[in-house]
Amino acid sequence: MSIANVRSAGGIKISYRDSGAGSGSTELPPVVLVHGMGGDSGTWDRFARALRSRDRRVVSVDLRGHGRSARASSYLFEEFAEDIMDVCDHLELDHVDLVGHSLGGHAASLIAQRRTSGVRKLVIEEAPLPLRPGDPEQVFSRTLPSMSELWHATTSLVRHPRAALAFDKSMTGSALTQFRQPDQLWWESLPLIEADTLFLRGGLGGMVDPDRLREVTATVKRCEVKSFRTGHSVHRDGYREFEAAVVPFIS
Repeated sequence: MSIANVRSAGGIKISYRDSGAGSGSTELPPVVLVHGMGGDSGTWDRFARALRSRDRRVVSVDLRGHGRSARASSYLFEEFAEDIMDVCDHLELDHVDLVGHSLGGHAASLIAQRRTSGVRKLVIEEAPLPLRPGDPEQVFSRTLPSMSELWHATTSLVRHPRAALAFDKSMTGSALTQFRQPDQLWWESLPLIEADTLFLRGGLGGMVDPDRLREVTATVKRCEVKSFRTGHSVHRDGYREFEAAVVPFIS
């Protein structure tokens, strides 16, 4: 995986890793992987290897304020999505499969709403769903992590310390504020999603409201849900189950 950078339309340096145009199958589009808040493209290393072994081209993006990408003065959800689209435009990827975790999953949903013909498969892992007008205030679970989750988180930190060191923690307040505000436009745009969609929901410690998730599955044309016993990070804490669910879906 080679590392490269692109300047987004907003002038922010966005770093990404690309397995290369010659490495993927001509029959299936590239897979774009988008990490969650506080992570970086390294969170996908194991899954990226699995995809490359199946002859898929893989592009892993560092969101602004994460990894090797530059910090910014603004961290709006729309800006995360626009940065990813700028990477795709730079690489001339007009048709992709998108896999996103948490904040990255929400950004992926925005891309699928805006580039309806450009996203073939959409996988959203544990992305908090925006409030609808009139919903009570968003409350995220404060369940303590299990011993298994703590172990995976600790070993991940040891293997990929850059994520913790590079993360611009100032974005945390911005992200929580946005998730706690109703987003009527996001809900109105759900029917625009043409991609086959797979929503992955964790168990205790997850951040997905079941009532709003039912509305998503009823609104998106082709959407299925798979539930896991892990917490918020399914691909980290339940990797084998994650791979078993996602690889066939995007194949």
